[in-house]
Amino acid sequence: MQSPALTAGHRAALAALAPPLFVVLWATGFIVARYGLPHAPPLAFLALRFALAIAVLLVMVVLARAPWPDRAQGWHLVVSGLLIQAGYLSGVWCAIALGMPAGVSALIVNLQPILTAVAGPWLGERVTRRQWAGLLMGFAGVALVVGDKMSAQGLSAVTVGLCVLSLLSITAGTLYQKRYCPSFDLRTGSTIQYAASLAVVLPLSLWLERGGFAWNAELLLALAWSVLALSVGAIFLMFALIRRGAATKIASLFYLVPLVTVVLAWLLFDEGFTPLAAAGLVITTVGVAIVQRR
Repeated sequence: MQSPALTAGHRAALAALAPPLFVVLWATGFIVARYGLPHAPPLAFLALRFALAIAVLLVMVVLARAPWPDRAQGWHLVVSGLLIQAGYLSGVWCAIALGMPAGVSALIVNLQPILTAVAGPWLGERVTRRQWAGLLMGFAGVALVVGDKMSAQGLSAVTVGLCVLSLLSITAGTLYQKRYCPSFDLRTGSTIQYAASLAVVLPLSLWLERGGFAWNAELLLALAWSVLALSVGAIFLMFALIRRGAATKIASLFYLVPLVTVVLAWLLFDEGFTPLAAAGLVITTVGVAIVQRR
């Protein structure tokens, strides 16, 4: 039998591993978009992703006999799910599908830590001067990384508006969930959130989009990774982090997402990685460490 100290050590190790694992998984969302969007309309892809995620989660719920939330908490989960899933993902994917460069969209969405810090008093959280310095340093590093990749092509009022919608949705959803439903069974709660998102995204897809899926290996790989690694793995990690930590500290992790995305694009697609980007990577990492430090 394992000793209590060993069990506590394993839990501490898992807690330390969760933030970097979440960042890497979340960053692959842009890579998945690059693989999947050429072969499917964005909202249709998301609708299928939500439907498959619901199927996977229902199997987990039935096998584990997971408890369902009461009606009041269920409605709170619907609201947070619509913001975190439908609002955030639809905005980002539609903007990229319309030509918005991934680096620019990442820069806009990664204003989230600053917005979260501004809203901290709503959650009873105080942001110190040291944390504000870390937040601003993190944003400056992100700007360096994606700055030399920014392009005027694909920028329009529509694409910028979609990214701002994503920014507001993910920020509001995180804050709302932290305040009104910080603790719930991840399997049943996520099922409710995806069902609510599917009920919104699917009709929008049928109304606005034309064309179907061009089935091939890239699309199947993008879909499988979206469902298992992102809609289940990354979301479970994010919700667990929200449950255990301050909202500002959790939001600061999103600064690292575009940096990891740039590195992944460099490894997978041979995109350039300049000394300026490397400097931004270091600056942002230091800024996040400042915010995260106890």
